[in-house]
Amino acid sequence: MPVRTELRAVLFDMDGTLVDTERLWRRTVEEEAVGRGIALTDADLAFVLGRAVEDCAAHLAARADGRGDARADGRGEAAGIGDSLERRFTELVRGQVVPLPGAVELLAEIHAVGIPAALVSASSRQVVDTVLDALGRHWFTVTVAAGETPRTKPYPDPYLAALTALGAAPASCVAVEDTPTGIASAEEAGCGVVAVPALTTTITPAPRRTVVRSLLDVDLALLRGVVAPR
Repeated sequence: MPVRTELRAVLFDMDGTLVDTERLWRRTVEEEAVGRGIALTDADLAFVLGRAVEDCAAHLAARADGRGDARADGRGEAAGIGDSLERRFTELVRGQVVPLPGAVELLAEIHAVGIPAALVSASSRQVVDTVLDALGRHWFTVTVAAGETPRTKPYPDPYLAALTALGAAPASCVAVEDTPTGIASAEEAGCGVVAVPALTTTITPAPRRTVVRSLLDVDLALLRGVVAPR
């Protein structure tokens, strides 16, 4: 008989997963790009969705210089773009942050049975704290924001930091994510994944990865099935 793995913790992405901020981030980036004379295309999405502000700013700086890739050096320009993105996004989040359907109910279900939850975000601490004020800090045992680990998503560092703080083995934990960037981070850290794809994103099922349409399709039974598949 196979050994059953118990669910020890659930780790949540924030933007576009628990709260409807992905559209606010996209609006922020598009407004910043237009102001700098950049016409964004679908090819830019991989560099701006689910990424840290610094990554997005570097990409926009590269586009502004006509190089068209995220490896461009433009550090001075990127820093200015990053500051502007952070300011625009924080203002939008503060005024318009809304939990996605099923988010609060899922957090409450997990909390009721004593399973700890972590928030693992590529947004800055300022933005994370703004969302926590609206969503409820009491749901989360641990929170990790951009800049608090050596590298952010798609590297595993943020999830590894959360797992260490929780004292939980990755094989017994599930991450809930909405972008390929976040999924790569969680899976590299060794977590199972429940993927709730953003509207513009296609994510396929894989071993220890379940794809659903929305958080309304997620409950404890599904999460437990990810760590202990039949």
